[in-house]
Amino acid sequence: MKENTPIKPFIPPEKNVQEFTITSVILGGILSVVFGAANAYLGLRVGMTVAASIPAAVLSMGIIRMILKKDSILENNMVQTIGSAGESVATGAIFTLPAMFMLMQEWGLPWPSLLEIALIAFCGGALGVLFMIPLRRALIVEEHGTLPYPEGTACSEVLLAGEEGGSKASVVLNGLGIAAVCKLLTDGFRIFPTRVHTEITMYKGAGIGMDVMPALLGVGYLCGSKVATFILAGSALSWLILMPLTSLFGAETVIYPATVSISTMDSFAIWDNYIKYIGAGAIAVAGIISLVKATPVVFGNFFRVLRGYSMPATKSHLRTDTDIPNQIIWAGIMAIILVLWLAPAVPVSPLGSVLIAVFGFFFATVSARTVGLVGSSNNLISGMTVTVLIFSTLLLKWTGDTGPSGMKGAVAISSVICIVVAIAGDTSQDLKTGFILGATPMKQQIGELIGVLVSSLSIGLVLYMFNHIWGFGSPDMPAPQATLMKLVVEGVMTNTLPWSLVFAGMGIALIAFLTGMPIMPFAMGIYLPIHLTLPIMVGGFIRWLVERHRTHSTEEKQDVLASGMLYASGLIAGEGLMVLLLAALNIFQPNGIPMIQYIDFSGRFFLGEWGSLALFVLMALSVLWFSIWRKNDRIG
Repeated sequence: MKENTPIKPFIPPEKNVQEFTITSVILGGILSVVFGAANAYLGLRVGMTVAASIPAAVLSMGIIRMILKKDSILENNMVQTIGSAGESVATGAIFTLPAMFMLMQEWGLPWPSLLEIALIAFCGGALGVLFMIPLRRALIVEEHGTLPYPEGTACSEVLLAGEEGGSKASVVLNGLGIAAVCKLLTDGFRIFPTRVHTEITMYKGAGIGMDVMPALLGVGYLCGSKVATFILAGSALSWLILMPLTSLFGAETVIYPATVSISTMDSFAIWDNYIKYIGAGAIAVAGIISLVKATPVVFGNFFRVLRGYSMPATKSHLRTDTDIPNQIIWAGIMAIILVLWLAPAVPVSPLGSVLIAVFGFFFATVSARTVGLVGSSNNLISGMTVTVLIFSTLLLKWTGDTGPSGMKGAVAISSVICIVVAIAGDTSQDLKTGFILGATPMKQQIGELIGVLVSSLSIGLVLYMFNHIWGFGSPDMPAPQATLMKLVVEGVMTNTLPWSLVFAGMGIALIAFLTGMPIMPFAMGIYLPIHLTLPIMVGGFIRWLVERHRTHSTEEKQDVLASGMLYASGLIAGEGLMVLLLAALNIFQPNGIPMIQYIDFSGRFFLGEWGSLALFVLMALSVLWFSIWRKNDRIG
């Protein structure tokens, strides 16, 4: 182990500055809802989410410094702490809870209530924060020179560059505005179609196209060209190889789970009836392999960080070394476990509450250290959640709880654990940022809980809107991760899955693993329609161009790349916000007519797929403008 690196925080412990203020709480709460909703939409469409800490910090600086004329780096840090919690809660919720919606709809039962969703989200989020607090000194302080916590360190660097906050905030806001306008033109005014698609007639069963979505460009840019390439490779395998082979060999045959012959299907029907099961098998194996590969590190880290729980409460009176007291932490954990057990709105049995306590404790410690080494983007959320879901479903089935209540309970358990894992990783990154800046840990921890509460109260409304408008599992909102959870719990409970297809996907994933390929992005590509992965590849290609663009110095090259990343984050947030607005217009129906129909100009101004492609090219050029070309103007 490296020797612990001493650090002098930016704000000394003996100095008190504005930190936990009404402004920071209100602004952080707003950003928590904004980024939570944007990531919910992104995750339900693509199966991936992005970290919100840096864009939240940049927007905070732009508002607090430039508009409110205030100057406190710790106040900015509190805003991003609260705001980023919303993204993490949304990530855990949308990976699992839509499965409950889909199961309820199949059984003809009511959707989970808003209270049920809020309690599951808050209990998972609060447990994640509380489990992480006793580990702060062991992971953040004592191993400062060993665990880099990439996002936390990067966020501190952004906040330390506060004098540039106005220009950086403008980049995010430009991306947000441009994405919102593009989404309004496609899904609002319907001047352009959102999806461009063509069947390859000479190669039956194959199809190609893209969704004209600003957020996909942003995701591709943030992921980079390597990850985007593997995602597209998975989709190419499905849409250009597996589906034509299915069409060729299926011919007039009706093969389960389809109810019509393959010869009558287009590419979308083949994907829906067969390929998504192959993709689900690949994703399941990818998640499990990722977790198994990390097993030596996982258990080593787990036992190592246990000593953080055995440490006595610090006797230091320094502002920068105070946490929420241990007695409050343990009382909170016990109260949450009792709520999960006793609250009628939460479908968790006594056995389920015990499972949550055990799995939550273990995976929170694993998540906190894992993100310290490899970053939040590489957190093993899917692998841990699938593992919990399989184990919980088997155990509930073994105890005789095999009906709808058993499936719902298994999904609820995995939902809480998924949120625990996501928020524990986010909390550790935020505490790292605060450690470098000289924030007060206890105030940050309270801020995390506030962000969890605000996001928990709003995520149910977001899920209701999205399911009402598009429906989870539909082509417009496939909810890849949640669909996988649904397939797993149904398959274990009822043995109704087309296991041959699932096993085929597992075999493909194993072969990819043996070749050394990054297995999770490739597996996600197999599952996702090529219409989503192709624009992601375009965003990744733009990132590749930016990384190889000649600038005057290493510092300027990093600035160019960072500018593009902020703009990409704005694209994701802008599309998510416009989707929320359009969904609200669809739900609000004065005189029985959805308000969105009043802005639908498709009958008069529909410009067709060529117009969509032109719009997509303009969006791609805008990414280059806000990274390379705009920066060159400033340099020159």
